Amino acid sequence: MSFVLELHWSKYATTQSSCAPSSASVTTPSDDDLLDSAPDDVRIGNLQAAIKQLSVTSTRKAPLTAETILSALRHAPTLPVPSSTQDQGDIRMPHQVEHDLEWLLASKAIAQTHGLIINLLLEQTLPLGWNIWYWDEILTSSSCLALYSVQTSPARIWQWGKTIYRDARRKLRSVESLQSTDHGEGISISRSWSRFYAIVKDSIRDRSLVETQARVLSPLMLYRAEVRSKQKSLRKLREMSACGLGVLVDEGMNLELDDGNLHRIKSDKDEWKTIVSRSVSLMETVLRNLTALDLGIHDFEDTVFTSVEDDTELSQVNAADDESHQSPALIINRLQLVLEVHLPNHIANSKHMVKEYGRPSRIVRYWLLATALLLSSSTLLRIAVTRRAQLVTWIRDLGTTTMDFWYNWVLEPIRKLIGTIRHDKDSEIAIMSKESLEGDRASLERMVVDFAMDNPNTTNGTLLNEAELAGIRAKVREGDLTPVLLAYEKDLRKPFVGTLRGDLIRALLIQIQKTKVDVEIAVGGIDALLKSQELVFGFVGLTPGVLVCLGLFRWLGGVVGGRKGRRQQKSGGQRTRLLRNIDRILSASAPSGNGMLSYKDHGMLLCEVHVLRQSAGSVMPREIYAEFLEEINDLIELRTGIERQIRVVDRIRWAYAKWMT
Repeated sequence: MSFVLELHWSKYATTQSSCAPSSASVTTPSDDDLLDSAPDDVRIGNLQAAIKQLSVTSTRKAPLTAETILSALRHAPTLPVPSSTQDQGDIRMPHQVEHDLEWLLASKAIAQTHGLIINLLLEQTLPLGWNIWYWDEILTSSSCLALYSVQTSPARIWQWGKTIYRDARRKLRSVESLQSTDHGEGISISRSWSRFYAIVKDSIRDRSLVETQARVLSPLMLYRAEVRSKQKSLRKLREMSACGLGVLVDEGMNLELDDGNLHRIKSDKDEWKTIVSRSVSLMETVLRNLTALDLGIHDFEDTVFTSVEDDTELSQVNAADDESHQSPALIINRLQLVLEVHLPNHIANSKHMVKEYGRPSRIVRYWLLATALLLSSSTLLRIAVTRRAQLVTWIRDLGTTTMDFWYNWVLEPIRKLIGTIRHDKDSEIAIMSKESLEGDRASLERMVVDFAMDNPNTTNGTLLNEAELAGIRAKVREGDLTPVLLAYEKDLRKPFVGTLRGDLIRALLIQIQKTKVDVEIAVGGIDALLKSQELVFGFVGLTPGVLVCLGLFRWLGGVVGGRKGRRQQKSGGQRTRLLRNIDRILSASAPSGNGMLSYKDHGMLLCEVHVLRQSAGSVMPREIYAEFLEEINDLIELRTGIERQIRVVDRIRWAYAKWMT
């Protein structure tokens, strides 16, 4: 529910308290009333049921529909309005309790109708701004203007053809009537058609001559002038709707809410009735003149207030309330006329004007694209049929590739990563096995020991005992091959003899085995390093699949929710523009004598503040939003004056800058 309706319901609460029948009127009627008529319990119960149907509760604050209000009024047992020829004595005079309940029913129905019309004007005014922005985009781009001319060309051709046809028919009928008058006989069908074709050609030529002056300008200039004319009409309609909204909010159901005025209204039993009756006339006059764009804003205000002041039925209601008990029926009948006639007429006129001056319909905007798709549909279908096998293969390959990617690059790395975390043997990273290094090292030890035993002269020249062999094995584990290297150096002096004896080749093979062991030791160090970073490599293996999936999901989310995302990105700029519009309304307004906004500016302010409040509610935390509503209430309070309202806008701009941008 909009805050404009909250303002309305605050007035409505005062209406219920001030319009409720007092206990004195219910329990202690005068003797004359008791002699004239006794209260009808059935009628009182029906009136109370109708009043309850029109009441506002804590769970239902939205305005009732026009059908609901009319249903309650039609089924309410109100007394008929006496005609001018009918004797007052023939009409049953209601009891004072019934009379008060009738007035309470009328006031509640008027309050509900007042809220309904305010909500309607608010909903009608806001889209007008969007249509105006649409025409701004058309005017700022020559390409958009050219596209608009193409989009509207079928309607222009149709309208041009209708004009030519009507003009030709009119000329043909005038010629036939003159000839039948002169000759007194009819004309054959073939001759009529030949004359009709000749007249059509003349009409086209005349039409072309009429449009010769317009052709002096470029087509884009003509379309630009048309767009500006529509935009001007929409701005005028928006100003009129805002003015009507401001008049109804400020003047309709204008019961002051402070304690002193509330006590005065309750003490004066006729003043609130005059206010309620005046509200009916105000709503009727506003609805009747709101779509009259030939009126200016000041002329509209003068027309509304003059019509209300000169309303003869208002004076009849006040006079009837003094003389009889029939005035509630007059008000209820007037309210039914507003709901049944004026409100539907206003809705129909507004829709017609928005359709005429607003942006074109979707059929007009997208017929070119639909036609292009329709014309190319046969080509697309032929391509699909001739390459059906290829398309099926592409789709199948795409599905297979997607599934393989999912299993091999997403699920399998995740499984290996989980195994790494659990120290699963199957998931360990290893370049070589531990048994390979131990076997090669043991083989190297045996080779060196055997070589030393076969060549004792490389050590001490005697046979080696077990202690010396254990020392040689220990040195080999540390990488010392001294016995082999000594024999190798000796054989290098006589390589041919060493080769024939075999010791040189044997030494070379032992050194090759040593190199193999050294390489395996280095690889083992690398293997240990990889195992220490095994979890890191698991995440590295998972990263490509995860990145591809995230990118794909983000792209799909952008395609599906692209509009929502773009709206969220633009929401900050929208709130900034709304603050700018509010500041502009307050700064450019022409204050009245008491320093308050005019009705038009007040209506425009209510529309902008309504949109700002809805936009801010979606981004602000609850406690911040509650404070923001206090600023909004200060902003729309007219009695504080324009200068204080401008200071409130400045405070909102710096205090809530985090959510306004």
